[in-house]
Amino acid sequence: MGLLRTALIGAAVYGAVNYLTKKNKVTGKSIVDDLTEKAPEWLEKAKGYKEDVVASLHHPTGRYSE
Repeated sequence: MGLLRTALIGAAVYGAVNYLTKKNKVTGKSIVDDLTEKAPEWLEKAKGYKEDVVASLHHPTGRYSE
């Protein structure tokens, strides 16, 4: 039973890695390539949101004050 479960998990991981790294025929990029290109932009947006939340928490008339 353990061997079958391990084989199924291994096949699922192999399939997921294969899907994520397979190149698109039109653009020539994989999903992983797209994620690595867009990650810095998302990180900058997240930092901006964090700064907004911290600023609103420090002001007594902020959105999160009671």
